[in-house]
Amino acid sequence: MTTLPIGLFDSGVGGLTVLKAMRSSLPCEEILYLGDTARLPYGTKSQETIVRYAVQAAGKLVERGVKMLVIACNTASAVAIEPLQQAFPNIPVLGVVKPGAAASCAATENGSIVVLATESTIRGNAYQREIYALKPDAQVTGVPCPLFVALAEEGWTNGELVEGIVARYLDPLFASPLDTAQQKAPDTIVLGCTHFPLLAASIRNVVGDSVHIVDSAETTALAVKKVLQENNLVRHEETCGRTKFLTTDDVSRFARTGSLFLGLPIEIDDVELVDL
Repeated sequence: MTTLPIGLFDSGVGGLTVLKAMRSSLPCEEILYLGDTARLPYGTKSQETIVRYAVQAAGKLVERGVKMLVIACNTASAVAIEPLQQAFPNIPVLGVVKPGAAASCAATENGSIVVLATESTIRGNAYQREIYALKPDAQVTGVPCPLFVALAEEGWTNGELVEGIVARYLDPLFASPLDTAQQKAPDTIVLGCTHFPLLAASIRNVVGDSVHIVDSAETTALAVKKVLQENNLVRHEETCGRTKFLTTDDVSRFARTGSLFLGLPIEIDDVELVDL
């Protein structure tokens, strides 16, 4: 089992930010990544559809042989983690929501946390539930930011236009923050979508240096490492692990756009087209 790859899946290429963080913290592990680009985005779908898509994507990875499943998609993590744990009980299944929520609770000083995510993730209250479970006195505000996904996909991650869109979403909370006994000004932001780390610099420019920004991709990578250690699944070979890519549509676009998220070039020959 230790030599098998870790399986990651996302609705598209956003989960490559999780893969990038895992490559840094787990350089010797083999990784198999599936981007279900034919059916993205998951964030606008019904819960029933998201669960069905997630089980199908995870099933494709399990068919190939993986020792662990990582749901590198906040929407699927928010909706489908329990169905996936039930469908694949013989391997660990980890989502990005719980690690991100835990990191936000550790980062906040006054308990006022803002979650930036897709409409479906915000509507499902997954981050809110996890944060309140860890910090019952927290004040959590969910902000759906659907345009952030399109900006990241196009590679538009900085500049006046991008910061203007960020400000349109966040100024109601951060431009003139209210700080009273009942409502604290937010001091922590959770990037609750794997696309959003690409916009972190622009978000920082809008909210200022005093606000903590939690990247769920980095916290998930650390959580994956912990799960592997607890289950004696760490790959012991000292050679660097390989990464294989699967996509359900348009190999060339996956390679082109995925390179932006991974921060490294992805060659077309390294991507395999699969059907779910």
